[in-house]
Amino acid sequence: MTATPLDDQQTADRLKSLELTRRDDNSLAGRFIYWAGVLFALAHIYFNTLGTMSELWVSAIHFAGFALITALMVPIAKTQSPGKAKLLLGIDLAIGLIAVATTIYLMVFEDALYDRGVHFITSDWFVAIIAIAIALEMTRRTTGWFIPSLIVFALTYVFWWGQYVPGMFHFPGLTLETVLFRSYFSSEGMFGAIAQISWTYVFMFILFGAFLVKSGAGDFIIELSRCVAGRFVGGPGLVAVFGSGLMGSVSGSSVANTVSTGVITIPMMQKAGFPARFAAGVEAAASTGGQLMPPVMGAGAFIMASYTQISYVTIIAVAALPALLYFLSVGFYVRVEAKRSHAEAVEMNARPLKEVFKEGWHCLLPIVVLVVLLIKGFTPTYAAGISIISVVVASWLSPRKMGVRDVLDALAQGSKNMATTAMLLIAVGIVVNVVAMTGIGNTFSLMVTDWAGGSLLITIVLVALASLVLGMGLPVTAAYIVLATLSAPALYNLMAERELIDLIASGQLPEAARTIFMLIDPNAMTALSQPMPPADAAALVAQVPADFKSQLLQQALDPAMLSMLLLSAHMIIFWLSQDSNVTPPVCLTAFAAAAIARTPPMATGFTAWKISKGLYVVPLLFAYTPFIGGSWEEVLTIFTFGILGMYAFVGFMEGYLEGRLNIFLRLASGVCALGLLWPHGNLFYDLLAAAAFVALFLYSRRFDQTKAVPATV
Repeated sequence: MTATPLDDQQTADRLKSLELTRRDDNSLAGRFIYWAGVLFALAHIYFNTLGTMSELWVSAIHFAGFALITALMVPIAKTQSPGKAKLLLGIDLAIGLIAVATTIYLMVFEDALYDRGVHFITSDWFVAIIAIAIALEMTRRTTGWFIPSLIVFALTYVFWWGQYVPGMFHFPGLTLETVLFRSYFSSEGMFGAIAQISWTYVFMFILFGAFLVKSGAGDFIIELSRCVAGRFVGGPGLVAVFGSGLMGSVSGSSVANTVSTGVITIPMMQKAGFPARFAAGVEAAASTGGQLMPPVMGAGAFIMASYTQISYVTIIAVAALPALLYFLSVGFYVRVEAKRSHAEAVEMNARPLKEVFKEGWHCLLPIVVLVVLLIKGFTPTYAAGISIISVVVASWLSPRKMGVRDVLDALAQGSKNMATTAMLLIAVGIVVNVVAMTGIGNTFSLMVTDWAGGSLLITIVLVALASLVLGMGLPVTAAYIVLATLSAPALYNLMAERELIDLIASGQLPEAARTIFMLIDPNAMTALSQPMPPADAAALVAQVPADFKSQLLQQALDPAMLSMLLLSAHMIIFWLSQDSNVTPPVCLTAFAAAAIARTPPMATGFTAWKISKGLYVVPLLFAYTPFIGGSWEEVLTIFTFGILGMYAFVGFMEGYLEGRLNIFLRLASGVCALGLLWPHGNLFYDLLAAAAFVALFLYSRRFDQTKAVPATV
């Protein structure tokens, strides 16, 4: 099953159809972008290490530079005519230079604006409107029409049609001048917290990933994956899972992860006997999981740290085991399909592990440096900066030494990789600002809670549906930002109230919290001094007015627990926001994998969606168990039984373990999965369900009809 040159060309054409229309790197514009990217990357390194410029100005420079790079890199329209191409290049250059001019205007005339009492003159109106329009246009070029439309919808709600909306979404409105000031001239909209995250954490880690790839880390990861996972049952599929997990932990882009590893792993899986559609689905599912794997996690970990005020180190520490559980769930699908497709007896033409590690061990040094610096308490940006230097130094310990040209290439590539994300985050900052200005986030949270009837499970289902709908038009990072802004308070409050109810039911409510109940119902003090049924405790909590609930939670629950509950709420949303990568009709990761495997994109999307079921199961563990924030004993217990539970779930979904399961055994596997994953908190039931699944697993070996012939890959 050797690919022909025609097949390779067809694959390249399909992958190209998924990419943005870009100008040639060898053109005059391409060379300008290269050197602009180098200089801009160096400027960001300076801003994040030695610079003392105001954050507003740096955010504005961040916008101007990436608007110019994006305008030149992604043309305003497609054309085959050389004459029109030159005209479009002139238009794009003008747009980029106007973006630079708006930033210069902000920096030069900022004091004058405040001296006038923030009253606009004609030029202020013109510059603010033009800058916002350029941000919308750059976002349209890189992500489509959905985000610009959403921003226009949000802005017009604030100063125009919100006053005509009846009911809970009525907003009396602000003047257009106020909206423009907050959106452009202040540190609240385009240049608010999201933009600061963009030019600090996100840029530095994307640049770190570019240096790693340039140093040969990508090739090392694939070779290491073949050595470590290649000889297990379904080896090529496990190579895809293992390799995509490692690659995604530093790249943070699921589509880039799919393309970079999939061109190797998907043909490898097909040659080993896996169905083509399944091979593409595995790669898409595994690459999606790359955004869940620390240390980068897309841009999610940085945004999460900003929203929750929980340290980045804590976030990546608690995210590691859940991410590993997800990859194991994908690996279980691989093993089951390998058994069913008779593809498990595979001999990998991989070099010895010792030889591969000897050549590429230096690629691990920057990761070690990064982790050590983070543990020692250095800021993520400083740690990333030192780690970038360590990539270059570590490469000198190998035959593939990075020279000046390699460093310049990595700097330029980092800037080009960042362009799309930068414009996206800057534009989404406008939506976040609208939510803050109008208070619509609290309104939405109350609405979700009302629809769910106070049920945490129904709330999670509603968030999952919302993430799916938003994911059809928004990239993962933007979907997470919007959903976190709107839905995180509702999830957090419901989880905190559940803990409060358990505390009241056990009769262990602190004295300070009881005084709040005394203000509401003096007769409740007697009941609170002793245990009570959970239903009675829930009824007591329901009597507490919304204005008092926040204070009650702070008095009743430990601050560390409240922080972990907030982090759990954000983790639930972040995990659910990944589903758009693998869920039809818009699933770019699955489409990229389908282009490589030459399978129908939509059918591949459904296969990837099935394999990625961990995206829905693990968030339930976040909500109902101390998987995040629990003691190490609790976390490891949940993780261990979660592994068996996910395997049992795969057996139920596929009707296959070591051999085919009849309908009764399949249902039994589902019951075992429910017993292992259900948050009942009873160790005896967990052990009973685990024993039942192990027995079922061993029994299914009797039906294993595999007669595999070793294949060479």
